[in-house]
Amino acid sequence: MRMNLGIRAHDIETNLLEKLVNDIADKGLTSVQLALSKSLPTLYPGLGSLSPGLARHIGNAFSHTGLQIAVLGCYFNMIHPDQVERRKGIDRFKEHLRFARDFGCSIVGTETGNVNAEIVYTEENFREKPFMEVVESVSELVKEAEKFGVIVGVEAGVNHPIYSVQTMKCLLDIIDSHNLQVIFDPVNLLSIDNYINQEEIFEEAFELLGDRMVIFHAKDFIVEGSSLIQVPVGQGLLNYDKLFALIKHKKPFINILIEGTKEPFIGESIAYLRRKYEK
Repeated sequence: MRMNLGIRAHDIETNLLEKLVNDIADKGLTSVQLALSKSLPTLYPGLGSLSPGLARHIGNAFSHTGLQIAVLGCYFNMIHPDQVERRKGIDRFKEHLRFARDFGCSIVGTETGNVNAEIVYTEENFREKPFMEVVESVSELVKEAEKFGVIVGVEAGVNHPIYSVQTMKCLLDIIDSHNLQVIFDPVNLLSIDNYINQEEIFEEAFELLGDRMVIFHAKDFIVEGSSLIQVPVGQGLLNYDKLFALIKHKKPFINILIEGTKEPFIGESIAYLRRKYEK
């Protein structure tokens, strides 16, 4: 079974559309996660810039080289303590939802934010109030997604109010809509306290969330002191044998997107993932 492998576009260091597309296609990849404001800031200077014409122009550039825009990344702090900033983020995400189909894409993705303006680890995120604020923001986004027949992809992470398999399952249960789906980033669920139990966490994720997973993020990590540090894929401790066994059984051909690996390591990370997947 072939692996459907892509990359986060802003890990390729160019802001030129044609060069970006060609650089990714030349690596033999099949898909991208595209954050317009990071990869193409001249084409998307900000809220209000999108139109069907611009979306089609960008979408066609990717599709002509056989690349799928698997996700539009529109990551923002959906519980930002400044209500003005929070509203700006929600409005920008909704704009992406409205035009996603014109990119040839059906998913717009984000994490769930932080009680602070900056995204940092704090156990304040794990209280009921931030969780309910996430429910409020995601509910608004999902209502917009339902109008346009597209998907809100939410990614859990230990720096956010949706920080575990269980809190993601609670969010899915409360917001009863299949226009809400899961972006699964296994490294984001790990901390110094639980990384030794990563296999059990992944099994639980596929058991509770597997039917709602639409995207897989490929990252890696090492332990330094009392922290997990991200490293290029293939240079760390993430158990890809376990993950790929789960993926092949439950989610064949899911878009696997390399995230946070930059040159000069992209080629060897691609080779590592292919080797692991084909085992």
